[in-house]
Amino acid sequence: MTAETAVALPALVVVLAAALWAVAAAGARLECVDAARAGARAASRGEPLERVRNGVLAAVPTGAQVTVTRGPETTRVEVSVTVTPGWGASLPGITVHATAVSATEPGAEQPGGTPE
Repeated sequence: MTAETAVALPALVVVLAAALWAVAAAGARLECVDAARAGARAASRGEPLERVRNGVLAAVPTGAQVTVTRGPETTRVEVSVTVTPGWGASLPGITVHATAVSATEPGAEQPGGTPE
């Protein structure tokens, strides 16, 4: 019985750690999706692009990259972040992406509405 436990316990710890890492990545993805959607809605209404970008950055995990692009027909917000496990800093991270596109409202296109 002791030998089986000695073999099974480390395997169980590895499976648990992988599951926790997967949950962290899924949570980060959901945060990115929500922030991208909110940012796309705000930018399509005509909010200043820098304010939209800062709002999205405040809602996503640290280290995320945000791109906000407002065109005459559509507004696009792209968010990506690399999620690394807190318990294994030497392990490679998982990069999660989220993109939201919204129709640009009339009058929202401002001079200089270029990608940031």
